Amino acid sequence: MFGRSITLFKMFGFAVRVDASWLIIAVLITWSFADSVFPHAFPGLSPAEYWLMGISGALLLFASIIVHELAHSLVARRSGLPMKGITLFIFGGVAEMNEEPPSAKAEFQMAIAGPLTSVAVGVALYILASGMYGFWPTAVTGMLSYLAVINWILAAFNMVPAFPLDGGRVLRSLLWHWKGNIWQATRIASSIGSGFGTLMMIYAIVPLLHGDMISAVWWFLIGMFLRGAAQGSFQQLVVQRMLEGEPVRRFMNANPISVSPAISLEELVEHYIYKYHYKMFPVISPSNELLGCITTKEVKGVPREEWPTTSVQAVMRASRADDTISPDTDAVKALAQMRKSQNSRLMVVDGGRLVAVLTLKDLLDFLSAKFEMESGSSHLPPVFRT
Repeated sequence: MFGRSITLFKMFGFAVRVDASWLIIAVLITWSFADSVFPHAFPGLSPAEYWLMGISGALLLFASIIVHELAHSLVARRSGLPMKGITLFIFGGVAEMNEEPPSAKAEFQMAIAGPLTSVAVGVALYILASGMYGFWPTAVTGMLSYLAVINWILAAFNMVPAFPLDGGRVLRSLLWHWKGNIWQATRIASSIGSGFGTLMMIYAIVPLLHGDMISAVWWFLIGMFLRGAAQGSFQQLVVQRMLEGEPVRRFMNANPISVSPAISLEELVEHYIYKYHYKMFPVISPSNELLGCITTKEVKGVPREEWPTTSVQAVMRASRADDTISPDTDAVKALAQMRKSQNSRLMVVDGGRLVAVLTLKDLLDFLSAKFEMESGSSHLPPVFRT
């Protein structure tokens, strides 16, 4: 979902990150507040005051979104659901889950926590602005009251029953509880979410016909995002359920291409990288003990003229937890590890010895074969049956 992100800080054990795309919306929000929204709502102030209101408003909105997502994360953690952290991106924020909720009740509690928190934040800001009216400058009370309304709008929008918005997750939890089937619940909620996104994309024509290009673009982009997220969420659930319980030893490559620590970088490039087109190779001892690995990144860090005289051992790096797994690791966890570490190749280690290399292609080939063999099976959701 995300591109490059920067970790800002940690709160209650959750990493709070900001995606590079969010910087765009932060600038647009600040400019919109200072140049249009606040001058229209509170006329008669100086340009400097409007810009201070714009910057403060954007920062408070930033904090409000974090609190909203933090509420999701805290409730999810209480339900035993592992959370990766919180990431702010161009369309708001998201609490990143490694797994699906364990039950309909857990999902309902997690989903409703965010909107309820936004309502509470809005009430607190409104009470503060009202109580300080006449004591604090208009720029301050006006900005706080406006942020209160934005938090209520945020809560209302998130409660639209379109998956994966919070309202869509609430809907899925109710359908899940009613039907007792997460497949059907997700399919229905995702279909509604996809349809809602499509309607938003169509609605973009309205502001476009009135000459409001910016609003038209935003309606279209948000609709496109919701449509894609709804479809992607269902596909992700299918992939997880198809791989769940499958150890990687069932489909790992038990004859991995490895290299000796004694060969030169020139030999590595000519006889391995150019031949097999891999970006990472395990480095093993004669007794098949894993010593580490070497990637094209380490090779490129050495001047080309030094390749003939530099050994693999001199530049290889030790293996890490994010690029090694055991043969009994669940395929779902292996896929999650690849996503988190952005490694498409994992070294499978047993007792300190290299036994295989697992690639993303291995996972996808196994998934494709399982889809093919189980087409029409009651284990598959209806959308995948033929």
